[in-house]
Amino acid sequence: QVQVVESGGGLVQPGGSLRLSCAASGSIFGIVTMGWYRQAPGKERELVALITTTGSTSYADSVKGRFTISRDNGKNTVYLQMNSLKPEDTAVYYCYVAKVTFSWGQGTQVTVSS
Repeated sequence: QVQVVESGGGLVQPGGSLRLSCAASGSIFGIVTMGWYRQAPGKERELVALITTTGSTSYADSVKGRFTISRDNGKNTVYLQMNSLKPEDTAVYYCYVAKVTFSWGQGTQVTVSS
């Protein structure tokens, strides 16, 4: 079983930055990808970004050029650097770890508001 713990959410003004962290522990052998989904009120959960063990990345069109995902394999930790934040980025952000199945974190709230 994989345990997933996120941190780094909060309240930020439009145009500001936040950095989310996600640490995986437990049965981490065989992890394929790690990444982030988000869910805004009344909307479906959507993929924000993912990164593979080899460092390949993929982003939602809405965050390309503003968000950067990175990974420290030695620490089994993934980071999401979010710049130029917009009010529409407001959501609960969930980290996931993918092996054969997905393991999810508890979510961290990101609120972009003036």
